[in-house]
Amino acid sequence: MSRVVIVVPCYNEARRLETARFARFLTERDEVDFLFVNDGSRDDTRSLLEAFALGRAGRASVLNLDVNRGKAEAVRRGMLAALERRPRYVGFWDADLATPLEDIPGFCRVLDRRPSLRIVIGSRLPLVGRQIERRRARALAGRVFALAASTALGVWFRDTQCGAKLLRATPCLADLFADPFVSRWIFDVEVLARLTRYRRDGASRPLAQLAYEYPLDEWRDVKGSKVLAGDFSKAAMDLAQIYWAYLRPGANWRPSTHALPTGLPADGAAIHGPHELPGPAHATGSASAAPASGPDSADALDERQAA
Repeated sequence: MSRVVIVVPCYNEARRLETARFARFLTERDEVDFLFVNDGSRDDTRSLLEAFALGRAGRASVLNLDVNRGKAEAVRRGMLAALERRPRYVGFWDADLATPLEDIPGFCRVLDRRPSLRIVIGSRLPLVGRQIERRRARALAGRVFALAASTALGVWFRDTQCGAKLLRATPCLADLFADPFVSRWIFDVEVLARLTRYRRDGASRPLAQLAYEYPLDEWRDVKGSKVLAGDFSKAAMDLAQIYWAYLRPGANWRPSTHALPTGLPADGAAIHGPHELPGPAHATGSASAAPASGPDSADALDERQAA
């Protein structure tokens, strides 16, 4: 069983993926494994990832999507596959390593120290003594968006869009990733919205007590970012969709009964080397061993794991 599995979504990353940094980190930290999701890349990303995973005994694995589905779907499928390993913590990390891998142990320590937390979110706060290098325009747009997202979620977050997040792998976590996201651009906010709605029904703790913002020591804009200026307007539209689907009064979202992608390994099995995942039209099935969904069963399962 892996203690920590980090999902790394990759699309056309052959030229800038720093495999040497991943290799060094794997050598230094034996409790962390990586699951790279090749999101239908058109360059040599697939062959690069498969060569990197070869001979690493599951410490580095590859999940191949047949065509490009977007980061949200790549992360969703990767998280479901990572949960099959029954890790203690599971998260996702941007492939460009704008957030250094060396922050992963710090995220883990927060969850170790605070058993009630469900998610740790990297926060790019430009505090004195920190090395946060963000382009001014993107930093300003990010602050405006964080304010809008916080208003929708009802919790004040300084940064929702940092590409480094770690979640506690409770038995009900798969519910948050069972269904495709309505958002293509800001699925991070949608995960928090699902957690809010899931916890709102008979929950004992609000989102503010389940999430933790982790101020990063270092973060840098990496050349080749796929975020464009026009994406901020798309993010605004996605936020409106998220609010309507999950957060408006009377919203009745419920997770599906674990319609997991086919091609995943059996319960508890590791994923060694590359795996194929078909497109959404052929990607659903049932998991008979999955925990029951619903507010009452989820809270009981969480309490049993924390005990």
